[in-house]
Amino acid sequence: MDDRQPGNEIGSAVHVPVMLERSVDLLAPALHSHSVVVDCTLGLGGHAEALLQAFPDVRLMGVDRDSAALQLASERLAPFGSRFRAGLGVFDQANALLDEAGWGQPSGYLFDLGVSSLQLDSDARGFAYSRETPLDMRMDSKSPMSAADVLSDYSRGELARVFSQYGEERHSRRIAAAIVARREREPLRTSHELTEVVVQALPPGPSRSGHPAKRIFQALRIEVNDELGALRRALTDAVHRLAVGGRIVTLAYHSLEDRIAKRTFASGTVPSAPHDLPVVPEGFGPFLKIVSAGAEQASPAEAEANPRARSVRLRAVEKTAEVPANWLGAA
Repeated sequence: MDDRQPGNEIGSAVHVPVMLERSVDLLAPALHSHSVVVDCTLGLGGHAEALLQAFPDVRLMGVDRDSAALQLASERLAPFGSRFRAGLGVFDQANALLDEAGWGQPSGYLFDLGVSSLQLDSDARGFAYSRETPLDMRMDSKSPMSAADVLSDYSRGELARVFSQYGEERHSRRIAAAIVARREREPLRTSHELTEVVVQALPPGPSRSGHPAKRIFQALRIEVNDELGALRRALTDAVHRLAVGGRIVTLAYHSLEDRIAKRTFASGTVPSAPHDLPVVPEGFGPFLKIVSAGAEQASPAEAEANPRARSVRLRAVEKTAEVPANWLGAA
């Protein structure tokens, strides 16, 4: 996840990677001569650039579903020549993109989750609730379903589920009912129209922290882009493909993403054999080792300088053995 700050311009965007040094440090023990690392959420290429600079023999595959971001990052990383390869796609397509490139087992995967500054700062994308923008929210502009489509086509029950499950919004039913009532008169087309409906639907009481519509916008973004489903598939694929001794680093910006990473990594640190067996059979032992200090946070100085770093939770694991055949994958 990136932010716009003075300096280091790339096109019209400025790139401030979150927890950059810590991410590089955690991946470093796994990266040796001719290693492959996959930046599954390339964005504007800040983490990728740091890795390519720090490890002169490493090749890096940068994956992003946003063609505009991929073009900007490719321009930035062009000086690294054939050591960098761009792949257009969702991060659960990373291994297929590796196959297309003929690149083998990676020694590292980086997942910097969330929305990039290029997307947040583009009014055409409609991610912002603080500005008047179209209700789009597609990370890939070619995707068929926008936020406006969800608000127009989903039933009241489906909307309530999305708001509750992905936004953890306790007033999800009230808000869903208000949206359905509003769309019967006219469709919701802009962020301000949606925000107005949400604010009016909320019951009177103590003001909540943050913007009243923040959870609804988060929920719609996750639904439109299948973010959590893609993350589960991508982490499962990464754990399987990662070389023994390799590492995975995730940076999550809300509890739903972080919970998936936490549970996935934890599931590999314990035996996968039935608990009632007196001895763990060969091939059923732990295959992951936690190498971060739990869910690490940005330093106070970084959080002050870059507001988008305030909510980050970083986790990292090392693969210590091959994955057992009975491992079910990301939780």
